Amino acid sequence: MNPPDEKRQALLRLIPQVNELLDAAGAEPEAVDVPRLVLARAARSVLEDFRQAILSGDRPPTQDDLALGAVAKRVIAEAGRMMRPALRQVINATGVVLHTNLGRSPLSEAALDAVRMTSQGYCNLEYRIEGGVRGSRQEHLESLLCWLTGSEAAFVVNNNAAAVLLVLAGLARGREVIVSRGQLVEIGDSFRLPDIMHQSGAVLVEVGTTNRTRASDYVNAVGPDTAMIMTIHQSNFRIVGYTEDVPLAELVALGSQHFVPVVEDMGSGCLLDLDRAGLGGEHTARSSIEAGADLVTFSGDKLLGGPQAGIIVGSEEYVESVRRHPLARALRVDKMTIAALEATLHAYLDPDMAWTQLPALRMLSESVETVRARASHLKRAIDRAGAGGISTEVVSELSRAGGGSLPTAEIPTACVKLSHPTLSAGAIEEILRACEPAVLARIKDESVLLDARTIADTEVPALARAVAAFE
Repeated sequence: MNPPDEKRQALLRLIPQVNELLDAAGAEPEAVDVPRLVLARAARSVLEDFRQAILSGDRPPTQDDLALGAVAKRVIAEAGRMMRPALRQVINATGVVLHTNLGRSPLSEAALDAVRMTSQGYCNLEYRIEGGVRGSRQEHLESLLCWLTGSEAAFVVNNNAAAVLLVLAGLARGREVIVSRGQLVEIGDSFRLPDIMHQSGAVLVEVGTTNRTRASDYVNAVGPDTAMIMTIHQSNFRIVGYTEDVPLAELVALGSQHFVPVVEDMGSGCLLDLDRAGLGGEHTARSSIEAGADLVTFSGDKLLGGPQAGIIVGSEEYVESVRRHPLARALRVDKMTIAALEATLHAYLDPDMAWTQLPALRMLSESVETVRARASHLKRAIDRAGAGGISTEVVSELSRAGGGSLPTAEIPTACVKLSHPTLSAGAIEEILRACEPAVLARIKDESVLLDARTIADTEVPALARAVAAFE
């Protein structure tokens, strides 16, 4: 590599020393609360960027850029970026209500208050105050879950994949589990049910075909090594057309004849009849228990509208088997999850309250007229803010439930469509993502759509300011 020429050498000599740069940056008011260790790391990063820019000749800095005060301001900005939380609030304008990448279901105010109350000090997580003896963290949730689902017992772990893993490990390790071939789903991030079964030590026995499975397929598969019959709800896809499946009640009757438990993985899980919101196709955990399922597993942060959790409900005998398995401790939930889930479940004691207090249910069931009114309000707010060159229009669209829930449901919604004479839809979307808080929208037909179904009323002013920042 050739040595740098005189001009580059002159610029390299202008780069401030780390110590003097730290003193200059530390003296600025914006850096009062920034730890010196962070400033030092930011300074080295900024100085290295300058060196590389000078040596490469790619947009080299000017003498003004290398002035001590100018470099100090860059260091402070870089330190601020380093200290910014990695997990940040965003505005979900995608129209996907249970967006997996955005944390799925938002928590209710009651759930947030419960988390704050139990986390800011000590709590009776595993302590029975009345008797002054050690208790179980599961006691805070079990009675509520039994009440709401009609089950004999309940157990909660950290997500539904963990619930399925624990059930399989506790009841079927080294033995056979019969599953319809059409139900061998892949959930998010390439996790496949056969892989979970393999990790649990259970032996998968596939029956039927992708689109048709009959009761006789299960009958022919049952043998001395059969530990359970498992049915998996197709939460994130649907097979339509020439299909056949075996109802849960029929599987329960078959299991009873052969003394084999029947376990249903509901996936998303649901405690309310969604027909009220025009969202058919989902049954409730209670209906599965009433149909005779020995165990039912489902998620806490999807249609339930609570925190991430895996819920196991069913017979006392089988719940006790998973409760005593060594994996139960490894998969247990913490006090914050318990607090949020308990508050969420309390809302279901009055179904009308659940529809209004749980954000996910409220968004899924909100009338299109209400959503359109919010979209119109957002359009007016953007227009008043005077965004440079941005044109707005309220258009009719469709939202999605997301999170592997209600895959065929098309939920009428209203969006604010953004367009610009010189900026592409991709460029607009990128600018919105760079805002604070970041705005996540969707692109359709070279326009950016802000779906009002997943935008809270309180987020409208911030969203309007974000769009108004366009030049």
